[in-house]
Amino acid sequence: MARIVYGLSGEGSGHAMRSRVVLRHLVEAGHTVKVATFDRGVAALAKEFDVTEVEGLSIVARANHVSLLRTLAENVRKLPKGARSARKLKHELFDAFQPELVICDFEPLTAHLALREQVPLVSLDNQHFQRYVEHESVPGRSTEARTTLAIIRAIVPRSRRSIVTSFLPGKPSNARTVVVPPILRPEVLAARATRGEHVLVYVTQVFEGLLEDLRSLPRVPFRLYGFERSGRAGSLEFKQPSAGAFLEDLASARAVIATAGFSLLGEALQLRKPLLTLPMGGQYEQELNSYLLGRSGWGKDGRDATRETIGDFLFRLPDYEAALEKYPRGDANRKALAAVDAAVREFAR
Repeated sequence: MARIVYGLSGEGSGHAMRSRVVLRHLVEAGHTVKVATFDRGVAALAKEFDVTEVEGLSIVARANHVSLLRTLAENVRKLPKGARSARKLKHELFDAFQPELVICDFEPLTAHLALREQVPLVSLDNQHFQRYVEHESVPGRSTEARTTLAIIRAIVPRSRRSIVTSFLPGKPSNARTVVVPPILRPEVLAARATRGEHVLVYVTQVFEGLLEDLRSLPRVPFRLYGFERSGRAGSLEFKQPSAGAFLEDLASARAVIATAGFSLLGEALQLRKPLLTLPMGGQYEQELNSYLLGRSGWGKDGRDATRETIGDFLFRLPDYEAALEKYPRGDANRKALAAVDAAVREFAR
């Protein structure tokens, strides 16, 4: 059995949710695993796994748009703590533990230490879709695409194997890459999808402008998460964060309106829910997700959304529902976990 360091980003919840699935699989297989993460990753995983907290990168956004200056300032402010984290990580997880393999879900410290200490590195994330999988780019966004690709290369150096999660089938650009479906929570795989009347709305930052558009459709019941309030206001029902209640509302929704984060996209598609995606401005990864979703026919790309966009999306729900009947379901995690097992067998020294 192998000694494995598993590094994951703590920005948002998606990395932690899929990493929990992989970590449980590795531990059940008998491997010894130490985790390095921050923020939501610590909150989600520390009670179940051996977690070392590190300093991590973060994104600052307002009104569903990334603030580049504030994001830069926030991460520059963290540089001294980042250097201390790197020294702590090297001592505790590399010098003392002597890992045979590093698996990285978009966490830079573990990735760069693996390269420096000559420990085999395997990347497992959706970000490398842009780097190693052939795909259409978002029209008119070539500069943003190149910038995002440069950031991905800076965060994760070249790995021995890249396991890329994708909600679309894709052709790898090299023999080192394996494309797998989204890794889903067991609760999502077990959920029974029904067709209710409400539309689930999810945002990661308070987005007051969206509320004005939703109020213009008073006959449509909306259940909203991410607005930091609770209670009813006409057709709008605001709800507090709750993993269980959110999944129930997702499984029973008629449709979903949300930012274009990868994890919710995967869960909604698994449950065959049409999506209107409102990607966070200034974040090319979300813009690409939204564009490719629109091209798939499973939902509507809301990159240039107006008030009329929501009405058009709701009018076309039967078309999206028909297209989603062909979305591949089944045991979505099996291929990804098989790819992880194969990488451990091949590279753990």
